[in-house]
Formats: sequence, C-alpha cells, structure tokens
Amino acid sequence: MSEADEVQLRHVDLGRPAARSEATEGRGEARTEATARTEATARTEAIEERTGAAEGRTEERTEERTGAEEGRTEERTGATLERTGAAEGRTEERTGAAEGRTEERTGATVERTGAAEGRTEERTGATLERTGAGAAARSIPSPDQFKLRRFFVLRPGTLNQAIKDVEALVDEKVDGSVHGIWLMAEVDHWNNEKERLVLITDNSLLVCKYDFVMFTCDQVQRVALNFVDRISHGAFSFPKRSLLQRGGEGVRVFWDRLREPSFTSRWNPFATDFPFITFTSHPVWNASDTFAQLCDVKNFREQLWDAAQKVHAVKPVPGKANGVLVLNQQIQIEAYVGLMSFLGNQNKLGYCMARGNIGF
Repeated sequence: MSEADEVQLRHVDLGRPAARSEATEGRGEARTEATARTEATARTEAIEERTGAAEGRTEERTEERTGAEEGRTEERTGATLERTGAAEGRTEERTGAAEGRTEERTGATVERTGAAEGRTEERTGATLERTGAGAAARSIPSPDQFKLRRFFVLRPGTLNQAIKDVEALVDEKVDGSVHGIWLMAEVDHWNNEKERLVLITDNSLLVCKYDFVMFTCDQVQRVALNFVDRISHGAFSFPKRSLLQRGGEGVRVFWDRLREPSFTSRWNPFATDFPFITFTSHPVWNASDTFAQLCDVKNFREQLWDAAQKVHAVKPVPGKANGVLVLNQQIQIEAYVGLMSFLGNQNKLGYCMARGNIGF
C-alpha cells in the first residue's frame, strides 16, 4: 500500500468520528429544544390553570360582595321609602293645615279689603265734593282775592328769591344755622304795620326789611337769643281813650325787662330803641297752605321759645335769670289818635304792593 492510500485512509478514519459527533450534537439540540418546549407548554398550562382558578375565586367573591351590597342597598332603600312616606304624610297634613289657615286669612283679608274699599269710596266721594266746591269757589274770584294779588310777595318766584337773599346774610360764626323763616307783619309802638321776613337761627333772631320789588334787603335787626327773657302772646289792646283798634292776635318778644322806653321814644314815631318787638300775621296768610305756614304766629312763638331755651342753657348771660318766660296776656299798644297809622294801615303803605299808576 502506497503512502497516498494510507493518507486517504487516515483522512477517512478521521472524518467519520467528526460526522458522528455532529450528528450526535444535532440530535441533542433537537432533544433539548423539544424538552424546553414541553416544559414551557407545561408551565403555560399551569399558569392558565392558576389564572382560571384565581378568576373563578374572584368572580365568586365579586358575586358574593355584589349580592351582599345589593341586599344592604335594598334594605336601605326600603327604610328610605318608609321615611319618605312618613315625611310625605306629615307634609300633606301640614299643607292641609296651612291651606286651611291661608283660606281663613284670605277670607279675613277679603273682608278687610272690602271694608277699606268702602271707606276709600266714601272718602273719595267726600274729597270730590270738597274739590268740586273748592274749584267752584276758585273759579269765581272774590274782591278780596283780587286785592291779595296786589302783594308782590305772591308773584311767582318772588318769595323764593327773597329767602335765598336773606339766608345769604346769615353769619354762621355769629348766628349759626337757620331753623326757620317766617313772613310777618311788624307792629310798631304807633300801630304801624311793616312787612318783614323773620329768621330764627341757633343763636339769633333776625328781622329783615326786604324790598320785594327790587329784591334787596334794606335793613337787618339782630337780637341775641340768650338775651330774650320774655315772650307774650294774645290779643291787641289800646288805652281807654284811644281811637284805635286792631283785630287778631300777636306775639311780643322782650330782651331787656329792666329797661323801659323813655318818654321821648314813646312819642317819636320813628324811634327804634325799644327793648321789644311785636309781630302779627301777614295779610296774605290765607292765600295758600304754604303762606299759612309761613305766617303762622303760633308756630313762630313755639320755635322761638325752644331756640331761646337752648341758647340760655349753652350761653347764659351773667346777671340775668336763665330761661324764657311765656305769658298769655294782651299786647298793649300805647297809641291814642294814630292818624298816620290809620292812613298807612288802610292803604298798606308798609307792604310792597302794586298801587296802580301811583308808586309807593
């Protein structure tokens, strides 16, 4: 045998074990893969069995819990329905009682409404009758109403402008705030009437001579309220031998009871140093309700006393008795013949009036 043949035989002998090893390894790998697959399949089946059992137990527990909750819910629902029924019953009872009371009240209200409507109709009828009578009276002016129209203070807007003008003259530091304004007639010691606007403030009594034609204030007399010591009111009176007379009532304000007018001042028709001032109602007091309030002597007296009392308590005057004395007595005017006052009062020379073609 040659060397080449021996080499080939050696190669063949060496190649056979290698092939066998490869085949053996292939069969081992196949077995390993099959074993792994079998184990994986077994594990998967075991997991699925466990999962199914867990799901079964979960479903059983869920069903048990759901059933228990449904039972409790039904019990609660039944209790709620029972309470609701009881509440509805009580509500119906209360509603019925309330409706009964409402019907009773409605009946009483209807009765009251009917009675009120009856009274309202009666009052309306009476008001219509009065209104008709008043309209009839105003439709035919009387001679006195024509005479009242001659006063300039009755012209539209005149009084409002006059009030604004005199209020502007008030000194707040001295007088304080304004309490009230009145339209008065001043009666002097010779029985002469003079048209005046009178203001009561915190501390003062202001008497203004106002020109209702020119809208100017010609004179202002200021009287401190803490010096006012006496207020008398009543009818006017004259001496026994006097030829004069005056109707109506007046009010006289005193601020120095210890000082008496001198003989010269009594007989001087232009004297202004008297320690008192006298007022009476303005002739236009019955022109309207507004002028009736502005010319109310009683209201003026009451507010003057009240304001003076307050000032006496706050600012007393040394050497004088505190307080204001109010006397209901006749107001004496010491005038005998009074020809000048007779002519002046008859022609209303102390008032701003239209006098035809003759000026005043």
